[in-house]
Amino acid sequence: MGVFSKTCEYAIRAVLFVAHKTASGGRVGIKEIAAGIDSPEPFLAKILQDLSRKGIIQSAKGPTGGFYLDEAALKRPLKDVVEAIDGDAIFTGCALGLKQCSEVNPCPLHNQFKAIRTEINDLLQSTEVGKFNAELASGIRSLRK
Repeated sequence: MGVFSKTCEYAIRAVLFVAHKTASGGRVGIKEIAAGIDSPEPFLAKILQDLSRKGIIQSAKGPTGGFYLDEAALKRPLKDVVEAIDGDAIFTGCALGLKQCSEVNPCPLHNQFKAIRTEINDLLQSTEVGKFNAELASGIRSLRK
């Protein structure tokens, strides 16, 4: 099990795949994305539609249509993708899911989880969507299970 929801995992993989495939121009279709990240196509279609509506990825209709990322989108932090799908709970929430957990009323894991949350936030905020394009192209990194 990952840190993110299943939907968010697919969203991150899809955005990284689209970034990799469209960095030098062009567009990629949903069938290629689904195959490239080992995702069920109907589930992925909903995720991509949501990401497009929220401005994380771009889409174009028609015979030369598909999904793509422009220069600005390639420079966005991965944190934007996570927040678009899962919200900010991973960066602000309690490890035990308690609503009243805070500095004043901490749960047993509060201090340790706060440090982990900060590390995850820093990692995702400092990692640009287009960061892995060269490694994905060379096969050093993979987006498939």
